[in-house]
Parts: sequence; C-alpha cells; structure tokens
Amino acid sequence: MLVSRVSRLGACVFRDLMKGQSAFVQRPRYLHAFYRHFRTLRHRPFSSTAASEACKEGNNDKKLINVTFVDKDGEEKHIKVPVGMSMLEAAHENDIELEGACEGSLACSTCHVIVMDVDYYNKLEEPIDEENDMLDLAFGLTETSRLGCQVIAKPELDGIRLALPAATRNFAVDGYKPKPH
Repeated sequence: MLVSRVSRLGACVFRDLMKGQSAFVQRPRYLHAFYRHFRTLRHRPFSSTAASEACKEGNNDKKLINVTFVDKDGEEKHIKVPVGMSMLEAAHENDIELEGACEGSLACSTCHVIVMDVDYYNKLEEPIDEENDMLDLAFGLTETSRLGCQVIAKPELDGIRLALPAATRNFAVDGYKPKPH
C-alpha cells in the first residue's frame, strides 16, 4: 500500500512539474496531506489505481463545507473549506489565529480547537492515542476538544462551529502573533 501511495504522490508531483508548476513551492503542505491521508488508509486493502486517475481526483473541484471559527473575543469568522482539508490548514489560509507550531505532525497542542456542538463532535473519527497525548497538554481542555490538524473537512461536518481557546501552551512570548510556515 505504501508503494502505491508514494507512486501516486510522485506521479502528481511530476505532472505538476511538467506543467511548469512546482507542487512543493505552491503547496508547502503537500506532503503533510499525503501523510495524513496515508494514516487514515492504513487498514484498507491494496489499491492498484492508476496514477493518472489519482491525479484527476485531486484536480476536480472539491466540495466546500461551511465552517465557523469563534475567536477568544467571541467574534465569528465564516469560511468555506474544501472537503479533505484540515481545519488547521483552513485557518492558516483564511488568516485565523490558530498557531499549529508543529505544522500538523501531532507534536504539539497549539492547534487546539473546541467543537461547539456535541452532534458535530460525535461525527468526527475517534482521536488516536497521539492526539489524546497532545490534547492532555492543551490549555482549556474540554470534553469536545480536538486538534485542528486532525479535524478533516467532510460533507457531514457542514456548518461546524469551532471555538479557539483563550491561550495556548507554547514558549512564545505574550502578544506573539503566529505566522504559518
């Protein structure tokens, strides 16, 4: 399965390079998305899908869902997120102050979000052990807390509301405004 996924990734990167686009320059989180996708597929059987079909899937106009981020002051920001994108990536693309110091590699808790509706929380996949370990370090942990890098947009999450905690546990100086890498 790993060989198949790596081959598909390589084919997509090669196709982008041949078009004069560098996938790594335009999409710096390209490999993070691949890693996250691979982790979710680890129990699926081997797939021999052709690389060209895999690339075509990535080029289709993706379905968008509505997401509302509520900051620590109670201000709401409504955005549209493509299905398959993490809430951390969506926040960075829309200038929402969600830090994500580890860039979604499950090594910090700075992308901690609180799902405001239990019904939406129940639609999410169960957090893996690594996410639970990081959530234990999060500031203002609640029953519906998740890491933004692990909340992936899917059609049934249309309308989800995510609250940002008042602070994060990071070594940054107070008043520091995080910038995505």
